[in-house]
Amino acid sequence: MWRPGFDYVERMGATVNGYHRSLCILSVHHRGTPERPGLVLGLDRGGSCRGIAFRVTPENTDKTLDYLRDREQVTSVYRETRHRLRLTDGRTVEGVAFTVDRMHAQYARKLSHEALLDRVRHGVGVSGNNPDYVRATVAELENMGIRDHTLARLVASLEEASP
Repeated sequence: MWRPGFDYVERMGATVNGYHRSLCILSVHHRGTPERPGLVLGLDRGGSCRGIAFRVTPENTDKTLDYLRDREQVTSVYRETRHRLRLTDGRTVEGVAFTVDRMHAQYARKLSHEALLDRVRHGVGVSGNNPDYVRATVAELENMGIRDHTLARLVASLEEASP
């Protein structure tokens, strides 16, 4: 959401029903290692999720999906799924999302606050450290007027632990 990495022609707030944002994926590449996994967000079953939809031109669709597959599917922890999205301007569109594969070994299920904090605090991977990922996500959500209580509490705990 805060680092799309591809060209787009429109960026708009959107809601998907049937899924919620969850720090439920053990990251062994981008924000952790196989020896010390971090955590990244996934769309998990249940509830609804407010976020961002990006519209790309028809001629860039395949290139964009190939880029996202390469970036997001390093370990095949996500399923590429299609959803009806409600945009903030009232339109309903079809979009592609990457939802967590609950059968994958990297699916972390529901972790306690302490377990989330420990994983995030120590996670570092090829895309950087895990605390920065969580902070950037919370900042982007707050810019959109969205408060994710789990992530906000996690950031507050990270700040308390910082010297």
